[in-house]
Amino acid sequence: MKSGIIVSDVMTRNPLTINPDTNLLECAKKIIQNKVGSFPIVDENQNLTGFISQKDILWAIVKKSEKGLKKIKVGEISMKKITTIRPQATIEEALQKMKKYRRLPVTQNGKLVGMITQKDILNFKPEFYPELEEALKIREESEKLKRLEKLNERIFEGICEECGNYSSLYRSGRGMVCESCREK
Repeated sequence: MKSGIIVSDVMTRNPLTINPDTNLLECAKKIIQNKVGSFPIVDENQNLTGFISQKDILWAIVKKSEKGLKKIKVGEISMKKITTIRPQATIEEALQKMKKYRRLPVTQNGKLVGMITQKDILNFKPEFYPELEEALKIREESEKLKRLEKLNERIFEGICEECGNYSSLYRSGRGMVCESCREK
């Protein structure tokens, strides 16, 4: 369905950005202070030069920790090949590109002019994209389950598939089991 809405109608103007010479520690602090998941990296002329996310910083901590976060610049580890979109593109085009990415920098003549996210689109006109809203809910639930599985945390309460007792249940190779059956 063509909506007639273009990216510039929905995008966040003047998004928070970071300079390529910022060290990772400072970048991590800014991510936490601003409660964002990533920053577009722009030079002094507002040219988009990269993109850095929380995952990039975690990667650097694990892979380059001996160097120290204060010595690593965001420009050294950020993605260089960035998928962007024009402000005149349609929301449908943005959604097509967002099948792979949750957020897109909006550029015009190489300069960052905004950011657009799936949530921006949903907040603007949720009735246009009920399938996107459902997909976001499914993705969020899937990510929660993956985190719980990795942590081997309690999923919910119910009947253990091994002993039949009502208890807190955990996912195991044998199905949903209580703590005592999980330890066996």
